[in-house]
Amino acid sequence: MTIAIRDSQLTIIQPSGHINAANATEFQRQLTAAVTSAPNAVLVDMHRVDSLDSAGLMSLICAFRLAQRLNRRFGICCVAASIQMIFELTRLDAAFEIYPNRDAFSALLERGEESLSLIA
Repeated sequence: MTIAIRDSQLTIIQPSGHINAANATEFQRQLTAAVTSAPNAVLVDMHRVDSLDSAGLMSLICAFRLAQRLNRRFGICCVAASIQMIFELTRLDAAFEIYPNRDAFSALLERGEESLSLIA
């Protein structure tokens, strides 16, 4: 389901297919492992994700909160319009750092810009 790519600054997670109640527990386990082992930042590249339900969304929220506690940056990129709508309807587009592509996220890391914080 997920491919991880690591370098000295960043771990990229690439889920694929449908992220739903049937596989959200495994997805969350993989996200947790990525966040806890990442040196500075985790980026979830969603370009291969076809759909996302509430269980999948909760996995992303849990990983984001863990990243905050561990002082790691957490971003999402390449979100399909149908999934972007879910983030907007739940107003999580204001909490998550969502980027059009990997390069946009990497550029922020290189510049050392501060990340957003979820208030909850």
